[in-house]
Amino acid sequence: MMSLPDPTPRAISPTTALCGIVLHPAGHTRSPAMHNAAFAALGVDAAYLAFDVAPADLPGAVAGMRALGIRQLAVSIPHKVAIMELLDEVDETASRIGAVNTVTLRDGRLLGSNTDHLGVTASLEAETRLEGRRAVVLGAGGAARAAVWGLGQRGAEVVVLNRTVARAQELAQSLGAAGAGGLDDFADTPHDVLVNTTSVGLRSDESPVDAGALRQGSVVMDAVYDPARTRLLEDAEAAGARTIGGKWWLIHQAARQLQLWTGREAPIDVMAEAFDRAASGESSG
Repeated sequence: MMSLPDPTPRAISPTTALCGIVLHPAGHTRSPAMHNAAFAALGVDAAYLAFDVAPADLPGAVAGMRALGIRQLAVSIPHKVAIMELLDEVDETASRIGAVNTVTLRDGRLLGSNTDHLGVTASLEAETRLEGRRAVVLGAGGAARAAVWGLGQRGAEVVVLNRTVARAQELAQSLGAAGAGGLDDFADTPHDVLVNTTSVGLRSDESPVDAGALRQGSVVMDAVYDPARTRLLEDAEAAGARTIGGKWWLIHQAARQLQLWTGREAPIDVMAEAFDRAASGESSG
């Protein structure tokens, strides 16, 4: 197992590659901690920063990426859909999903891709097989689209539930999900796997669904990673379900981002330790 590098800041030179994440707001992100630790562990001369970009400023940020030669940007809320029209090319998977979470600079061109769906499936497949499973995805944003796509590609039967039913229906239709409805329909929707992609529970003690509707023996994954044990996960555990925190979704999708740029296998253990250090407020390199 690769250990976390010494957190002493590394030297930045004119040849250091710049990477980062665009999101709004930016105060909560753990991505710089994970990526910088991975760069140090792999000996990659790169630095990773968080860029707080309001929606109106996204075109300027993308132009700045190109002008400054930023090698890769992760894309988070609220930009995963809007950024697509600003890129030179979007790969087939991201086009089908309808969201981009990674922009890589290659030969002066900005290429959009999506690793969120791999983060979802890698995390879930550590706990259960997905083929033939009944899965419910809560939400209808960019993360939900990636989850629905990934689950469908692994052979799961997916139902999308969202506060705004019309958005759930549009997502289900566009990605071939089995059904759609409102969040209130959860109690009547059989499931083996539940994936929450909404922000309900972020720094709060709320859950997007009623605890009494959670099922023993199911697998419940929450995209929210702050707090690490959300109300949804605590309720699911009490109901006898297996649980997966948002930490692992974030780590696995970030690992694929690093591989896209460097072509090297990401040090998952190092990234996980850096995530935990960032969560506890320690320096992470």
